[in-house]
Amino acid sequence: GDILDDYLRTDGVWILTRNKQFYKTNNEKECAEKCEAERNFNCRSFLFTRKILQCLTLAENARMTVMFNSTDAVLYEKKIYLLQCKRGIGKDYRGMEAKTRRGIPCQKWSEKTPHNPNYTPEKHPSAGLDENYCRNPDGDVKGPWCYTTDPATRFDYCNIPECEGQVMHTGEVECMQCNGEDYHGEVSRTESGLECQRWDAQEPHMHGFTLKHFPEKDLKKNYCRNPDGELRPWCFTTSPTKRWEYCNIPRCSTHQAVSGRGSQCLSGKGEDYRGRIAITESGNACQHWNTQFPHRHGWRPDRYPCKGLEENYCRNPDGEKRPWCYTINSSVRWEYCTIPHCDGTELQIAGVNNVPVQVPLSEECYRGKGQSYRGTTSITVSGKKCQAWNSMFPHRHEKTPDRFPNADLRENYCRNPDGDNSPWCFTTDPSMTWEYCNLKRCDDHTQE
Repeated sequence: GDILDDYLRTDGVWILTRNKQFYKTNNEKECAEKCEAERNFNCRSFLFTRKILQCLTLAENARMTVMFNSTDAVLYEKKIYLLQCKRGIGKDYRGMEAKTRRGIPCQKWSEKTPHNPNYTPEKHPSAGLDENYCRNPDGDVKGPWCYTTDPATRFDYCNIPECEGQVMHTGEVECMQCNGEDYHGEVSRTESGLECQRWDAQEPHMHGFTLKHFPEKDLKKNYCRNPDGELRPWCFTTSPTKRWEYCNIPRCSTHQAVSGRGSQCLSGKGEDYRGRIAITESGNACQHWNTQFPHRHGWRPDRYPCKGLEENYCRNPDGEKRPWCYTINSSVRWEYCTIPHCDGTELQIAGVNNVPVQVPLSEECYRGKGQSYRGTTSITVSGKKCQAWNSMFPHRHEKTPDRFPNADLRENYCRNPDGDNSPWCFTTDPSMTWEYCNLKRCDDHTQE
């Protein structure tokens, strides 16, 4: 799986930390690899700043220090250090419980009094023997334990709850189909055991996922849901330091039929199109969805099992204007496909359902930092499509038209609402949050 699957992500925050290392990396995955390989300390999390591509590996996570807002930063915390429950015998338990089941404080693993330990951080560097936290370095069938601070009791077991008990609230085992867009169960805790915030509440986290805006998404009580096409159901948490987390809901072993067999022609935006056209409107052959060459992308069939991402057929997994595909032409990242309408009329390339194809205005360049740019370019420097500013898929964000009323955040056009170096946009590629746009600076001689 993806290396980032082992981390919990929180956008727009920074944490104060003593032990850290700075690295220059190109993306979050490379930063995660630095965290995994860190030898200066036990790396529990990392910070990645998107715009200057800076990576900080950290010895602490948000539960151990102070967190504050930082617009451009993303915090990734290793899930294993956030779980306050154990799976099985708890050999991988890395929580912060530090007393025995009888309430006696644990002795630090690195100390030799009152007991001389057989298990030390030096002898077992991968066993997570930090501070005086309960651990299970020897695979004891009774679960995590520790040496105690009572001279009369060398060691004792700790009272660590089972993770399954934290997640399931109903007698029956709940499961989800596809990415859980249709999940209507009652799980209301995140995968690290945090309680979910009610959807109709704005404390401790303000958000726009309300019944009024998403009436069809079944946002009941504080149950985990997937209203925005994420990888799986999630919720805002009741912890002020963790805005949201995924929920631990297993996939159903039997697949239900999803929206029948799918359509062989274009209706609406073509999200249910399951035909076999595999060539773009300009004649480029489509790249297979399960390959990453010539274009790397996040629309992997194993991540989105119900989007019909078979072979190299044209599809619309992201709510675009119509079906599209990545191309095998290394200089053309993606293009729309020509799909016949279900009513029998041929698709007009000039527009679909009265949505015009992008026609640049006379303004094809920007001045200064581009805060006044009002053109219609919607392609990034690497050829990715821009996400609409009023959309929260595939990336949740706060750069919305109502928050920036003077920035002209229309459609998915490139803009610069936050005073960045040049116009930019969020991308429709799940693996790339944002990018600068494919625009040149105007040749303004008077300014020079």
